[in-house]
Amino acid sequence: MGRLQEEVVMQQRDSVASRYAAVRWSAQCAIGLMLTALLAWAPSAAAQDRTSADAGPTVLVMGDSLSAGYGMTAAEGWVALLADRLATRTPRWNVVNASISGETTAGGRSRIIDALARHRPQVVVIALGANDGLRGLPTASTAANLAWMIGAAHGAHAEVLLVGMQMPPNLGAEYTRAFAGNYRTLADRFDVALLPFLLEPIALDPDAYQADNLHPLAAVQPRLLEHVWEALEPMLD
Repeated sequence: MGRLQEEVVMQQRDSVASRYAAVRWSAQCAIGLMLTALLAWAPSAAAQDRTSADAGPTVLVMGDSLSAGYGMTAAEGWVALLADRLATRTPRWNVVNASISGETTAGGRSRIIDALARHRPQVVVIALGANDGLRGLPTASTAANLAWMIGAAHGAHAEVLLVGMQMPPNLGAEYTRAFAGNYRTLADRFDVALLPFLLEPIALDPDAYQADNLHPLAAVQPRLLEHVWEALEPMLD
């Protein structure tokens, strides 16, 4: 790569980073204003909306079918197993699973403010993007939605664990690189904890998946929990 090409690439990266920063800032402002209004003008409604957060700090998981426990009972998914572990080890912590099968980053963006106001989490796990990738949605749009969600969580004074995903090679090398790179770029830019690939422990194990070859079996959910736990545990002080 020549010097001129390198300068162009750097300029493009700076432009992308600035755009995501602006998106994140707008989300911080939006959630900050919303929570201020909620507490100032409707304290009784805010109190009614609070759930388990009243009893202690809360981990809010915003994910898709991989976190919603698709194809298994509610108690078998890795998020439910996380709740069981916390109930045993650190019972003051609560887990709210706000994951929805088929969810995209745009869907998560549209729901996160309500979830933050309702549950008032101390930690937000953002595990979205897989459905964006499978639909071939633009990686820039995915990154902008994730940036907005990070900003909203920070605006609500919550820490963020960003959980990444990777796409199969049939989508093209350029797309898969850009898709996976989104998570690292956002984590570095906004200084949030990162788990680069949720399915890393089972990615190369064909026996770990349901018949659709997309969703993990109930039997491997403990392995996913251990993988997430390594990144999440330091945030539960």
